[in-house]
Amino acid sequence: MLYGRSVEISALDEVIARARHGCGGAVVLRGEAGAGKTALLDAVAARGEAMRVLRTGGVESESDLAFAALHQLLWPVAGLLDALPGPQRDAVRAALGHAAGGAGDRFLLGAGVLSLLAEAANPKGLICVVDDFQWADRASADALLFAARRLGTERIAMLLAVRGDAPVKGVSSTVGVRGLPEDAASDLLESRYGLLAAPVRRKLITLTGANPLALDEIAARLTPAQLAGREPLPDPLLGGARLFGDRVSGLSAPARLVALLAAVETDLEVVLRAAERTAAGAAGPGAAAAFAELEESGLAEVSGTGVRFRHPLMRSAVHEAAAPAEVRHAHAVLAELTAGDRRAWHLAGSALSQAEPVAFALAEAAGRARDRGGYGAAATALARAAELTPEPRARAVRLKDAAVAAWLAGLPGQAESLLAEAREGAGGDITLLREIAQLRGRFELNSGNAAEAVRILEAGDSLDMLADAVEAASHVGDTAAVVELGRRAAAHPEGFLRDTVAGIGLTLDGDAAGPVLLRRALARVGELEDAAGYLWATAAASALGESDVATEMAERAGRVARVSGMTGQLPVVLGFVATAERLAGRLTRSQAVSEEGLALAREAGYENTVAAHLANLAVLAALRGEEEPCERQAREALAIALPHRVGLHAGVAAYALAMLELCLGRYASAYDRFRAIAAAGPGAGHPTVAWRTVPDRVEAAVGAGDEAGARAAFSAYERSAEHAATSESRALLARCRGLAESADEAFAEALRLHTNPFEAARTALLLGERLRRAQRPGQARAHLRMAWEIFEQAGARPWARRAQDELRAAGESAGAPPPDVLDALTPQELRIAGLVSDGLSSKEIAAQLFLSPRTVEYHLYKIYPKLGIGSRTDLARLVVLRKAPVDADDML
Repeated sequence: MLYGRSVEISALDEVIARARHGCGGAVVLRGEAGAGKTALLDAVAARGEAMRVLRTGGVESESDLAFAALHQLLWPVAGLLDALPGPQRDAVRAALGHAAGGAGDRFLLGAGVLSLLAEAANPKGLICVVDDFQWADRASADALLFAARRLGTERIAMLLAVRGDAPVKGVSSTVGVRGLPEDAASDLLESRYGLLAAPVRRKLITLTGANPLALDEIAARLTPAQLAGREPLPDPLLGGARLFGDRVSGLSAPARLVALLAAVETDLEVVLRAAERTAAGAAGPGAAAAFAELEESGLAEVSGTGVRFRHPLMRSAVHEAAAPAEVRHAHAVLAELTAGDRRAWHLAGSALSQAEPVAFALAEAAGRARDRGGYGAAATALARAAELTPEPRARAVRLKDAAVAAWLAGLPGQAESLLAEAREGAGGDITLLREIAQLRGRFELNSGNAAEAVRILEAGDSLDMLADAVEAASHVGDTAAVVELGRRAAAHPEGFLRDTVAGIGLTLDGDAAGPVLLRRALARVGELEDAAGYLWATAAASALGESDVATEMAERAGRVARVSGMTGQLPVVLGFVATAERLAGRLTRSQAVSEEGLALAREAGYENTVAAHLANLAVLAALRGEEEPCERQAREALAIALPHRVGLHAGVAAYALAMLELCLGRYASAYDRFRAIAAAGPGAGHPTVAWRTVPDRVEAAVGAGDEAGARAAFSAYERSAEHAATSESRALLARCRGLAESADEAFAEALRLHTNPFEAARTALLLGERLRRAQRPGQARAHLRMAWEIFEQAGARPWARRAQDELRAAGESAGAPPPDVLDALTPQELRIAGLVSDGLSSKEIAAQLFLSPRTVEYHLYKIYPKLGIGSRTDLARLVVLRKAPVDADDML
């Protein structure tokens, strides 16, 4: 019976009830050892009615074994794996040891775990219980937390019990499990030990903090006279691991041996065999009898094919009672009876000094974990392997590999520490030092100081390192460094990467050879196979001033990254994809991609990529005229980008604030901000951002009355866009000419050239305003109507209001334009709709968006009635029509 836990049970019942009705979620039960978390889990799980229950628990002795907790949780439902999308199914099978290899992608594995839990939740729902989560192995914890953050539409309740302040990243709902209320603590004592003297009862409750386990165990050790108050209580009272020390010391030597073996190995058969081997020839009871004595003591019990201690403090008491030499000997015996990862860790536990065979076994275990996506476990194993490696260079290599694994596990701080240790141990090995330097540069670029990344990477001579240095310098906004690095790259043999890196530098330097190299590189995009290549193609097109081609290349990078299981790259790639969608005028799609990318970047620990997505979201909020979210997200992005010297993201965040002023009609303030963007130096701004914002700066200058400033900005823009050959780039140039030179024919030319509907609407609005003020309302109305409709459909409310006001002033009082039917969809639903239009099945969509197939079907079930359709074919037709470019005639 539970005492005094009605509040906690009610809170957990609510989580389960919501999950039963399709609104899943995760909750953390947080409390000290002995507070009763396990009892609460047992009680609440039994209240789930027909809901399926899956359970696992962290075990301290298994916390280094990749996927140990996940295997225990999922093995009862492994028969449902065939229902998962292929990539997710393969990733989960590999993690559970049902298949060799795997994609090694922790995002893909997390999505697979989510999908499998969703299948297990059908039809009545699922309660997923994880006890002692603080000791779950890192690989299992990462996969479970990935799923926990995405349960919103699933019929799954995930209950995670955690001791103390152990962090549970991304799960905000918490139920505190503290000491019992005084009356409940009194009832507990009375139910088990009869009526206690009031002073004794109060002192026990006060000294134990009403911790149920402490109350029970301490009261059990008191004499009747002490309970009755006739004799004084012990001072101090037993507590912590000491609480069970007398039970351990009271065991016979064979039972203590079995207890020690069980404290470092959970497989009961292995424990008993080890006990028999260790005690061979010694007098006393056999292993089975010794284990029976251990069970009778109440310290441990059989759980399936394993042995578990009744409470973690009991395991700690066994460890404390054993000498270090006894613990090492136990590990040595167990290593002879186990294989694979368990053998490797027992060998490590038995090691008294460095030993290459032990280090090699751990490195192999790390490789197996890494292949299955268990990067955290791989990092731990490799770090321990390095400690046991006698040869300095091999130790440094293992530390370097551990750093990479930690980075891919989303542990940037640990990765940097391991890499620093590897660097110290590399000695004079130039090749190894170069590898370490390149990794340091990449780590800095993703989560640290981008200017420091340039300094580290520019010291290398290989093309890969020079390319990384150019990428870092481009993020800083250091044009001089990009030019110099590009010239160094030109010394390498011809190829796509060399032409791109060299071409960017030469183009920025005004060398006519630069655009030639970039054109040659872009002519080879058909040979590209990975997302990184398409991102370089994006950079090449951007350097040429062809933002529409850059958009296309970024979208290709996103598609490739989603299907290739590229651990660590997807959040970064999605930053470029989100920007591309925004530049193409697809604001809702850009919002959806950035929201997804932001979540993944935070999970991966990529701070600078977090800033990229926040900055893009701030721009989108600006275009919608949403002041609070724009200013908040821009502020958050700048708080990362400025100290990290990431001028690209700082520039975009500053652009968001300038656009907010422009779209709200505050021209003078907008103009000041745009000029500040143009003047910002490396680390605080970016040349590409400054160049891309010139059309906006020209508009702000005209609105602020600075016609000379508008002409100067246009003149510079005209020079920088001389190599741009696409229609959209020429359209923007024509609009700038129209503003700077007050030329109506330039606006008309821009409208003929535009391929971006949103930019076309901005041009139409400007032209319509000019025509109305020139007393030509009939000609103005068509342009203003088109602008109004596009802005309304894009959700750009300030622009839409401005167009509507102008339209009314031009003599038209028609009602609001019909909304775009797809505007009824949420960003997530819009992403799914887009993939349906590409012909993907629900399983394929789930694989790309890291969802479960059931979640995809749930969203489709909501999409159809919103749009008034009944099939995938109808949905695909609507999306394709939305994506279709606007005809020139429709822009007039």
